[in-house]
Amino acid sequence: MKKEHLADYVLSIPDFPEKGIIFRDITSLIQDPDGLKDSVDGLIHSLKGIDFDLVIGLESRGFIFGTAIAYEMHKGFVPVRKKGKLPRETVSVAYDLEYGKAEVEIHKDAIQKGMKVVIVDDLIATGGTLEAACKLVEKLGGEVVKISVVMELAGLEGRKKLAGYELESLICYEGK
Repeated sequence: MKKEHLADYVLSIPDFPEKGIIFRDITSLIQDPDGLKDSVDGLIHSLKGIDFDLVIGLESRGFIFGTAIAYEMHKGFVPVRKKGKLPRETVSVAYDLEYGKAEVEIHKDAIQKGMKVVIVDDLIATGGTLEAACKLVEKLGGEVVKISVVMELAGLEGRKKLAGYELESLICYEGK
């Protein structure tokens, strides 16, 4: 059944993964045909007027949205993955997690100098993964021209880490 607002497709799960957290479940949005279509269409609309060469999607839900956008807009798609998952020569960037560090990587030949790139993901929370993806693009000589996400958890202030980039979210939750 078609819902009025995109956020209506997202289930909110209280106290997951721990007490006091409200988990925003994107799987309820993508399992519904209208939710999936409306979210992909919304992301495509967010890129209207943007000149770009490639779509980058972050592991793993960014792959869902990124490939759909790349297909519809006839652009290439490049995955950014967790360290150790890509078969060819890569470049990587480490970033801080709440407890520890993580690392993402991209194929070294995925972006050519001067390419304009959009980065797509399901969510911006603290902004660490998206910031690392931006650094990967720039390390290879590309330019991030836009970041588009389905959901934003504004209370985690991830947008501050990405202040130098154009960022658009389809749904914004004020809390964490």
